Amino acid sequence: MHYRVFYFFERSGESVSSASAVEMSAKAIREQLLGRLHSEDDYLGIIDEQDNVLQIMCEPGEDRFWVELPLEAARASYGRFMSMMELEELTLTLPQVFDRTHIVGLKYRPW
Repeated sequence: MHYRVFYFFERSGESVSSASAVEMSAKAIREQLLGRLHSEDDYLGIIDEQDNVLQIMCEPGEDRFWVELPLEAARASYGRFMSMMELEELTLTLPQVFDRTHIVGLKYRPW
């Protein structure tokens, strides 16, 4: 299954905007992008076939990542913190369409 991705990695300065998202498989995302999340400005966005977004942001020093499904209209998201191990497992089981019931423990968080 393929998704579209956008990202920013501070160390390398590499970025792809959401408007120019590139297609990647879940395996490629796991192998090529997850390990590049190091600084507080780094992020990775994964877009499903219905244009839903799963965003991942780094929490340096905490060894954890904020994973969320943003709700632009509500200016909020459903999210939770995950370890790298949990992120890798999540990418192994990414659904075709992102839904908050797919990720256990998501909490509503206004921006």
